Amino acid sequence: MLKLLLYSHFFAPSVGGVETFSMYLAQGLPRDNGDAAESVFVTVVTQTAGGDEPDSAEVPFRIIRQPSTQCLWRLIGGADKVILAGPAILPLLFALIRSKPVVLTHHGYQSICPNGLLFHLPTQSCCPGHFAAGRYLECVKCNASQETLMGSTKSLLLTFFRRALSRLANSNIAVSDHLARRIALPHVQVIRNGVPVMLPMKGMSENSKAHICFSYVGRLVTEKGVATLLDAARLLKARNLRFRILIIGDGPERGRLQTLASNASLNDEVLFTGFRTGNRLQELLTEVSAVVVPSIWEDAAPLSPLEQMMQSRLIIGSDIGGLAEQIDDAGLKFEAGNAAALADQIQKVIENPHSIVDFGWRARERALRLYSLDRMVQEYRALVQQV
Repeated sequence: MLKLLLYSHFFAPSVGGVETFSMYLAQGLPRDNGDAAESVFVTVVTQTAGGDEPDSAEVPFRIIRQPSTQCLWRLIGGADKVILAGPAILPLLFALIRSKPVVLTHHGYQSICPNGLLFHLPTQSCCPGHFAAGRYLECVKCNASQETLMGSTKSLLLTFFRRALSRLANSNIAVSDHLARRIALPHVQVIRNGVPVMLPMKGMSENSKAHICFSYVGRLVTEKGVATLLDAARLLKARNLRFRILIIGDGPERGRLQTLASNASLNDEVLFTGFRTGNRLQELLTEVSAVVVPSIWEDAAPLSPLEQMMQSRLIIGSDIGGLAEQIDDAGLKFEAGNAAALADQIQKVIENPHSIVDFGWRARERALRLYSLDRMVQEYRALVQQV
């Protein structure tokens, strides 16, 4: 039996991309076919507190939450191999000290940027790569805008340590070609994120064609660029175009964004729904024909657009980072942060609603070919056996 430890700092019931990725692996990697030599037993270790835990018979893995340092040391010692969802320093250090084969998955820029986003906080724009270029004072000044000078300096020093440890992993996995180039670590390879195969959305009704509904799905934080979408909506309204936009999600920017929408007289066109998941999210998306992903940072490989592509929805996204790689020619792209360019792409869809179906099927075909969950799990299973 192979005893596999999967460490994910964040895990269910917390909600996010890394949490979803880790759950997919935790559910997909265990194997018990009666042959002890081929069986795989997975233990998930996380710092996320639990809610009502599922019965052990309902999930094929064990969960250990908020272990002490000593407990973490023992858990890693008892594992045959370790998968880390992100370069968390302590479990990575323990695994290396205990000579455990380590698969380190990267979902952001923690190994090359102190704030992990490769986003310049003072200017609210993409970072040109100050850490990689050795401009460390710029890193300190960047994060000092969000924390104390001492805290910012600590973050910088930890980035050196995190990167040094990451270089020692048996395998560094990037979730996109873009991310692999950015982190530039030894033994790096790409395993693209995957999502479950879903049924395509229903065809557009005549009412939908006359009054097309767009949506944004995700956290309401600066780097996601929702302000750009609202500015584009303001331009579209000035062009006397009819449309609706659902802002599905929540976050620290919600109040400011609602004020922006109100000041632009968009109360009839834009609706903030709050956070939705599962069936409640799918109900909201029933009338949505296109999803807008207006990121102003280099999104490594977001899951939400893949889920919408799998359901044959048109994606209108920023031409930046791993997001642009995912969309490729199966959607519409625009310059990140350029509200006029985004408005132009949305206008094309409003004026030619038949393009929604064409792009939607191209998006689904691309998702089925490159971003299926089965493909992702199979690639990780093969890697774990090899490492």
